[in-house]
Amino acid sequence: MYTPEHLALQESVRRLIAAEITPHIDEWERDEIFPAHHLFKKFGDAGLLGVNKPVEFGGMGLDYSYEVAFCEAIGEIGSGGVGMALAVQTDMATPALARHGSDELRELFLKPSVAGDYVVCLGVSEAGAGSDVASIRTTARQDGDDYVINGAKMWITNGTQADWMCLLANTGGNNPHRNKSLICLPLRENGKLRDGISMQKIKKVGMLSSDTAQVFFDEVRVPQRYRIGEEGKGFTYQMEQFQEERLSGATRRVAALTRVIDDTIEYTRQRNAFGRSILDNQSVHFRLAELKTKVELLRSLIYRAAQTYMAGQDMTELASMAKLTVGRLCREVTDSCLQYWGGMGFTLENSVSRAWRDLRLISIGGGADEIMLTIICKHMGILPGRT
Repeated sequence: MYTPEHLALQESVRRLIAAEITPHIDEWERDEIFPAHHLFKKFGDAGLLGVNKPVEFGGMGLDYSYEVAFCEAIGEIGSGGVGMALAVQTDMATPALARHGSDELRELFLKPSVAGDYVVCLGVSEAGAGSDVASIRTTARQDGDDYVINGAKMWITNGTQADWMCLLANTGGNNPHRNKSLICLPLRENGKLRDGISMQKIKKVGMLSSDTAQVFFDEVRVPQRYRIGEEGKGFTYQMEQFQEERLSGATRRVAALTRVIDDTIEYTRQRNAFGRSILDNQSVHFRLAELKTKVELLRSLIYRAAQTYMAGQDMTELASMAKLTVGRLCREVTDSCLQYWGGMGFTLENSVSRAWRDLRLISIGGGADEIMLTIICKHMGILPGRT
């Protein structure tokens, strides 16, 4: 799927990773945060935060295949948390704004996000509504020309550093699929949280370098013109946005899984037991070959989904299959490879244990495996009560 231009883009990403990320990863993991504004500005200056975003708002205006190439490259970052945070900026919190937002909104929020001047987060999940998006309870009631927002959001990546949030909230009506809107919500004024907004950081098992927050809203005002697209279309817009998020997640993990396998080959080649390297055992090198084959099959599925999307067709089923597959493969690959590292695999100071922790999230975030199975069954026409 890639041309020399795609490969050149990936090489630019790799150079930036080597210069600005790799030397600092261990420090960021220990601190459980990385300097998002500093790093995102580096990516923004290189034009890499808007690969497929409109040129008039600072993007490159390239087709979606280049965004897939970008996602695959940032999957090589040795910290899942940093790659995920970048993907929130490019593939999770801004696609709906780029596609459905007014020119005013895209000038105010998309352009500085593409430039790396703003850090953005996505506000969908809540403590009582993760995969069940229709059940969110955060409200945005109309008051004059404003919305007044009350509620809370959970698991917000980039939350403690974000300048604005792409917020999904209930804006009126009883139909849970037609009573929601996406809103560009500024979180800070003069570097401080706005009145009525508070947050607390969440500690996690993995993705340590990426800050994650619970965010609370108490009578927070935002102009109604900050709504993305039509009122009541937020659920639909977010479902569209989820497709890019899910394919981005799968794409990044292809590179991460390849790295785990390569690191394991190198480690087992050097580690000796009973007079030969661990890698020389047929059960080990056969297993690694099997895992590599599965990763390449996943890569092919991702490319097919991307080509479907670029052809203007619905990629929901294929993207859901890719996300389901990568979630299960992440567990299989990291657990199998960690085993071959022996006791060293159960320590913190190696790449395979970090991947074991970080990659577990993909089966939960952005729609759990069970949601992916439900979506696939729906497209197959085999959900109970549906034809």
